[in-house]
Amino acid sequence: MWTQTTALLLACCLWPAETQNIWNEPIKFNTKAKETCTMIITGQGEYTKLRLSCQSAKRSYWCDYIGKPHTCRPYNKNPRHYFVQMSWTLRKLYNACQGPKEIQPFMCRKATDESQMVFSSASFTRSEASTRIATRPAVQPARPPPSSTRPSSARQPPTKTIRVPQRPKTTQKSRTQPTTPPNESTPKRMARQYCWRSLQGICSYVIGLFRS
Repeated sequence: MWTQTTALLLACCLWPAETQNIWNEPIKFNTKAKETCTMIITGQGEYTKLRLSCQSAKRSYWCDYIGKPHTCRPYNKNPRHYFVQMSWTLRKLYNACQGPKEIQPFMCRKATDESQMVFSSASFTRSEASTRIATRPAVQPARPPPSSTRPSSARQPPTKTIRVPQRPKTTQKSRTQPTTPPNESTPKRMARQYCWRSLQGICSYVIGLFRS
């Protein structure tokens, strides 16, 4: 496997300047990060080269794959569908150039490893892109407003309890007034009962004379 990969890398470095496009219409797809990618396939001799270019409003990048897909019999019947199936794998990624180093579409699953497309170069190192994804800051959840976290008792002022002083109970004994003042003499009592109030003093004196 490593011998094949080394040979492919050397072929990429010594790629002739005179190459021809296999199709005039490139294959396009969108990644999971909503980036638009274009696949341009060129070839000469035994090797086929794929240039994958992706761009969005925030970034742009490219990478190259090289291989011998013609060694797969189904490829020779429908070569364009070979790369369409390859795009099905790359469109599931956030970075299309961060796919597997060796890609063999489903239509050539029974072919030899020689029919694979092997990653050869890119506008960035694969380790650099992996570090950027790993260090991407996580989205913090939105905090609720402070007022919603306070307990209901903190938002409402405490209720003051007003105590009403109780009146002392009046016993039956205190409400009942004696009909007869203490130490009252008989003449005074009779004068209070039978005489006008203004004449009670004279009546009491007269009654006292008769009783004595």
